[in-house]
Amino acid sequence: ELFHSSIAEVENEELRHLLWSSVVFYQTPGLEVTACVLLSTKAVYFVLHDGLRRYFSEPLQDFWHQKNTDYNNSPFHISQCFVLKLSDLQSVNVGLFDQHFRLTGSSPAQVVTCLTRDSYLTHCFLQHLMLVLSSLERTPSPEPVDKDFYSEFGNKTTGKMENYELIHSSRVKFTYPSEEEAFLVGPLPPGRCRSPLRPKTLLLTSTELFLLDEDYIHYPLPEFAKEPPQRDRYRLDDGRRVRDLDRILMGYQPYPQALTLVFDDMQGHDLMGCVTLDHFGEVPCGSARAGQGHEIQWQVFVPSAESREKLISLLARQWEALCGRELPVELTG
Repeated sequence: ELFHSSIAEVENEELRHLLWSSVVFYQTPGLEVTACVLLSTKAVYFVLHDGLRRYFSEPLQDFWHQKNTDYNNSPFHISQCFVLKLSDLQSVNVGLFDQHFRLTGSSPAQVVTCLTRDSYLTHCFLQHLMLVLSSLERTPSPEPVDKDFYSEFGNKTTGKMENYELIHSSRVKFTYPSEEEAFLVGPLPPGRCRSPLRPKTLLLTSTELFLLDEDYIHYPLPEFAKEPPQRDRYRLDDGRRVRDLDRILMGYQPYPQALTLVFDDMQGHDLMGCVTLDHFGEVPCGSARAGQGHEIQWQVFVPSAESREKLISLLARQWEALCGRELPVELTG
């Protein structure tokens, strides 16, 4: 009832999928907001809080859609709703490990990233989106030339796998990243201010844990972009060895789910230097322990109990394989 009375633009429009997600707009890259995302047979709608209007520039406000003229008699009150018509959609870029996806149109005001931070939610949305796009009438694209997998997605000069691209029958391009790209990172510049709580990308490998500042909205560069962004796509904020994890502290609060990772700050092991070093150079990465220092704590907030249990399970498995005993997990008040 809400969709058909206050959001849908045409009478025969059908609602196909709904999810709650954090979103970032191309014209306000530093602002992450929560939205109710509705996928219909005609468009993708992002229902936002009314208080966000002051953050957006005039060109983006042209895309705000307010239909509810009978405000006093309606049971639903839509504050602001950003509309991206499927006929304007040109490409979909999927983030690393399916943690987010970007919808891109032909102008900066038609670019928005959904930070689901959940591979299942991303997969479900993309499945429904492809089904809806299949029903759109568009001019068929030319038949592609047959290529083998490595010649199409491999780089002959570096031997690395590149992004996987799929051209949908609606001519919308879907791009999936190579999982190698997250390791092409540089350290944060010295003296950078770190706010107490802000979004991070946590990356767990077989031996290390990394916190990354990730630019979700500018990469890959849209076709209309005239210059590169000021930020790198991935910038390393901190890195620790899994074996240096001493214990995990768990809180009781239901949302957000909190975890505190307590590390022994091992002197003489500069992991930040290791991950930025040219490993093919002459200077090897030092790994000697010069003695135990003070503790380092990462306080991590995750959106759900399932996410927290998954992270703990993966960490415990890696830690036990490296240290030969069970990882201590403590409950706190």
